[in-house]
Formats: sequence, structure tokens, C-alpha cells
Amino acid sequence: MRRALGLAAVLGAVLAGAASAAPPNAADLEAELVCPVCETTLDQSNAPVAERMKTFIRVQIAAGDSEQEIKDALVVEFGPGVLAEPPDGGFGLLARLLPLGALLGGAVAVGLLIRAWTRRAAGTEPVEERLDPELERLVDEELARFDG
Repeated sequence: MRRALGLAAVLGAVLAGAASAAPPNAADLEAELVCPVCETTLDQSNAPVAERMKTFIRVQIAAGDSEQEIKDALVVEFGPGVLAEPPDGGFGLLARLLPLGALLGGAVAVGLLIRAWTRRAAGTEPVEERLDPELERLVDEELARFDG
């Protein structure tokens, strides 16, 4: 029984390692990298340098390189601007947080507008106006005269 459990654990670890070590997908990498000439992602670019980069990616995948190794090699060759995502620090951090801040600010603004509209609508209910008691008595007397 112990042997079977041990064998199952080793087999599970090997299969999990094989699943996580799957070769990177060239199409995914091309969508994550930018052509240094036309500044569009590689999957949208037909520039000669983009074609060379695509070939490089396919050769490196065939050689068994990981996605990070391929990206690192292209960053060394072309600089950090080849990555389609902003860096984690400095201006890149601002580029990541600014859309979230704008979304949060918009949600707060919409919430405040809805609150103001509902309060304004609640305050516009018709108020029953009361006549002066003397005037009300005179109206009642006149109405009684027409009824009788």
C-alpha cells in the first residue's frame, strides 16, 4: 500500500512538472512583444525586423527555451521597449494603476450623482399647502350656500 501511494505521488509530481514545462506558444509571445520599428505587437507587424523576431522566437522554442528566456534575450537585443506590457516600477507602475484609479473615480462619481438625484427627487414631493383658517372658513360657507 505504501509503495502504491509513493509511486502515485512520484507519478503525480512528474506529470505536474511535465504539464508546467509545456513549450511556450509562439502566437502568445508574438502578442506580448512589440516590433521596435513600427511599435505594434509582432502578431500585427509585417516589418522585416518583426519577421526576424518571429523566426527567432520559433527557433528558440524549438531549442527548448522558456518564454522568459526568449523575452530576456529580446530585451537584451532591443531594450525593454520590446515588451508590450509596462515595467513593474516607476512610470510603468503609474501606467498600471492609472486606469484602475480612473475606473474607481468614475464609480464614485456615478454613485454620488445617483445619490444626489435620489435626494433631489425625494425633496420635490408636493407639499400640501394650508389656507389661512379665516379664508378656509369663508370658502366653506360659500360652498355650503351652493349645496343647500
